[in-house]
Amino acid sequence: MIEEIRIRDLGVITDATLELGPGFTVVTGETGAGKTMVITALGMLLGARTDAGAVRTGAKAALAEAVVRLPPENAAVTRAEEAGAELETYDGVTELMLARTVNAAGRSRAHVGGRSAPVGVLAEVGQHLVAVHGQSDQLRLKSTAAQREALDKYAGSVLASLLSSYQADYTRWRAAVTELADLRNQARERLREAEYLSASLEEIDALELLPGEDETLKAEATRLNNFEELRTAAVGAHQALIAGDFSDGSDATSLVDAAKRQLELAGEHDPALADSAKRLAEVGYILTDIAAELASYSASLDGEGPERLAEVETRRAEISALLRKFAPSVDEVLEWAETSRARLAELGDDGSRIEALEAEITELQAGLTSAAADLTKLRTEAAADLAQRVSDELSALAMADANLVIEVTAVDELSMHGADSISFLLQPHPGAPARPLGKGASGGELSRVMLAIEVVLAEVDPVPTFIFDEVDSGVGGKAAVEIGRRLAMLAKHVQVIVVTHLPQVAAFADHHIRVIKMSAMEEDGSGVTASDVTVLDDAERIKELARMLAGQEDSESARAHAVELLAAAGHPPRQ
Repeated sequence: MIEEIRIRDLGVITDATLELGPGFTVVTGETGAGKTMVITALGMLLGARTDAGAVRTGAKAALAEAVVRLPPENAAVTRAEEAGAELETYDGVTELMLARTVNAAGRSRAHVGGRSAPVGVLAEVGQHLVAVHGQSDQLRLKSTAAQREALDKYAGSVLASLLSSYQADYTRWRAAVTELADLRNQARERLREAEYLSASLEEIDALELLPGEDETLKAEATRLNNFEELRTAAVGAHQALIAGDFSDGSDATSLVDAAKRQLELAGEHDPALADSAKRLAEVGYILTDIAAELASYSASLDGEGPERLAEVETRRAEISALLRKFAPSVDEVLEWAETSRARLAELGDDGSRIEALEAEITELQAGLTSAAADLTKLRTEAAADLAQRVSDELSALAMADANLVIEVTAVDELSMHGADSISFLLQPHPGAPARPLGKGASGGELSRVMLAIEVVLAEVDPVPTFIFDEVDSGVGGKAAVEIGRRLAMLAKHVQVIVVTHLPQVAAFADHHIRVIKMSAMEEDGSGVTASDVTVLDDAERIKELARMLAGQEDSESARAHAVELLAAAGHPPRQ
């Protein structure tokens, strides 16, 4: 609900703070006092268009701020967070702050949750917060989509379950239809792709590539290009380590062995030398192993030469030509080939895939057509019940001859929501044509129609706050009492804010706010009109109702009538 609204320099209001509570809040005041500025301020916070004319004369800018308390799962909270709002949640309630300023030049700025945001974000957040039914803006249920959604919620869980299943199948059906169309439209391109992949894979397979082969061949070519140098180094190093029978004892292995024997002889007298002898023995083993490896390396070179180098270079040239076409390395070529093989199999299966899709589409479409017919039937039944209940409400709201007509019309084309269109129409009297809501009805009549609809829908399709302006236009007496009673009924489920001039309506409110027009003098001696906003206590409320009843707030008889009205509405003044 809206917890607080602050208005500054808007119209005739200089600076006012409205502390709102749950339930039914009424705003009253003399004509021209600025009651509609409360609605204007809320409109600003909901992203409505504003201009410099809204700024109080002499002020730099008009400001509207609101503090809204919501459950964390509310869609308005989600949208505000997406816009970067900084929100606080405590005791299971999230507090959201909204602000809008309009300067004297007509430029507007908006803030959501303390962060600057486009005005459009205010409108997106506001549609989940407030339903406005005013003189010119009947925002809720204005679109056919909103009317369909309201009817579906009224229809209950059976329709909701069927619709959920229908929408899941509809999503699958659309995906299958799209895929089939793509397969058919792109048949030529897919054939060309398949031919290219087939030829490319044939070329790659012909070379019988091994993983990492390009790097292996590169290393081998480097070695073969330096064959003599490598062979000389290996043989020389082997001779230096162990010359065998032809050695004069100056090779590394012999010298290390001689040093070891010397230390072993003396090691009997000193453990330190014995330890050195052991380490030299280990060195000897290592030298012997290295010598063996060098001998093996030298032997391996015997089978290599210019012929092997020519083979390697030829293979490298073949691989290089392939790499220039497909990828920088052999491993990447092999990876591409694996992916392409799977893609080729997919392309080669077009015929069977088309057959499968056609069968799937036929089956899904039959199921969807049947489910859509069931949805239409459920909606038609719910529409008749909803229309009758709303029409009954209209009878008590001084529109006895009016009827709400809800048309559920079957259409040929399936959509995400079925195969029908929903229209809420108003028939002003029997025999008259039913027309779309908002056409052929005055602002007050339309507000009463929306009130009747909201009272019926309140338990199944509420938004946190409802605002009514001019809902009591053109009525009085018993009809006004019934309007107040129904606003109070609606307020049991949601927060309701009403601008009214009827005491019979105001008496039903849980909270009463009065807008008071005052006159003041500027420093230059010119006179100005300003307004203040006050939350009334019981005594002040009786006085205001007396003013609304008889224009004489001090009249004892008017006050007595006001007390009687409050008692009849269930709000007897506290003694």
